[in-house]
Amino acid sequence: MASENFVQANITHFNGHYDHWSMLMENFLRSKELAKLDSLRLKDLKAKNYIFQAIDRSILETILCKDTSKQIWDSMKKKYQGTAKAKRVKLQALCGEFETLCMQGGE
Repeated sequence: MASENFVQANITHFNGHYDHWSMLMENFLRSKELAKLDSLRLKDLKAKNYIFQAIDRSILETILCKDTSKQIWDSMKKKYQGTAKAKRVKLQALCGEFETLCMQGGE
């Protein structure tokens, strides 16, 4: 992609959280082909670099043990998509209870 050559890279500034910063910087440098890697590993590092830029540090800390972009994606999908589905199901159940709720005499 020719447009990739013109995009200014976002370099993560160190803010005191070394583990977070070092993981981002290592992946960033490798994804910019500053280390010799095979093409599949390089593509994965580039994908991880984009994912890392798109998520907050507090969320990133929960996926530190994931090695590939697929593992990161699947972990986030399981954690956050599952949560949304659970909330939707709970909301539907509560709406159903509310609709069938009747006042008893003396209430």
